[in-house]
Amino acid sequence: MGQLGGERSMAEQVQSGTLQIAAITTAVLQNFVPQTAILDMPFIFPNRKTAYATLDDPEVQKKIFSYFPKKGFIAIGWTENEFRDFTNNKRPVRKPSDIKGLKVRVMNSPVYLDTFKQLGASPVGIPFPEIYNALQTGVIDAQENPLLTSILMKFTEVTKFATLTHHCLTECPIIVSPDYWESLSPEDQQIFREAAKVAIDTNRKENAELHKKLPKSGISVAEYCKKNGVEVIELTPEERKDFQKAMAPVWNKYRKKLGDEFFDFMLTKIKEHQQ
Repeated sequence: MGQLGGERSMAEQVQSGTLQIAAITTAVLQNFVPQTAILDMPFIFPNRKTAYATLDDPEVQKKIFSYFPKKGFIAIGWTENEFRDFTNNKRPVRKPSDIKGLKVRVMNSPVYLDTFKQLGASPVGIPFPEIYNALQTGVIDAQENPLLTSILMKFTEVTKFATLTHHCLTECPIIVSPDYWESLSPEDQQIFREAAKVAIDTNRKENAELHKKLPKSGISVAEYCKKNGVEVIELTPEERKDFQKAMAPVWNKYRKKLGDEFFDFMLTKIKEHQQ
């Protein structure tokens, strides 16, 4: 949920050794490690269980993390900010054409911009803290964040239509400065890796609990939406396929950038873990 400028600065500080460790979204890291863009491919994960099984696969982690050292990072694990959804104040969104023409706030990253341009929207790069006012004043019509985030940040007060697109799982690799990492003993390095595993497990459990019981109100996400007049649209499998088909040009663009071998490796792993 952080600002991209702040995250980019932190990544650069890890590279230089000024900062020892940080968790940075793939939306930012793809500017340093292009291969992380694969995790932001729209609709690449069919569901949460498949995503988690794929991301926890040691071969997947080894493959993705192998690209980090040449860019000045050591990756030891990841946390996440949930699956991203789509909220707007204009109309229910069930198909790709429903997004056409909407002014959408997106994270200022190549994949996100390409995704919403492909859908015919006008992507707008607005800092995270300014989203509420931008929605309220009509500077933007829509934004994409996890529904849980949209509720906690009160975006749903000014957007009454929420589509559970789950178009992207916001992964945040945990990166360490190489100099600092090399100063640690093998035993301490292992402790760091184990701590990273505990962090992601805890992260996922806490997100699941928050969906069931929001802070302060104590009600579930579903109950909150019903109580506050937020129309929640759940896509059918067929509707998700329509969005996936619409994303073919984006996938093709990044296949060329990342290479067939790496792209196919990830797709094979996702299929292998599909649940």
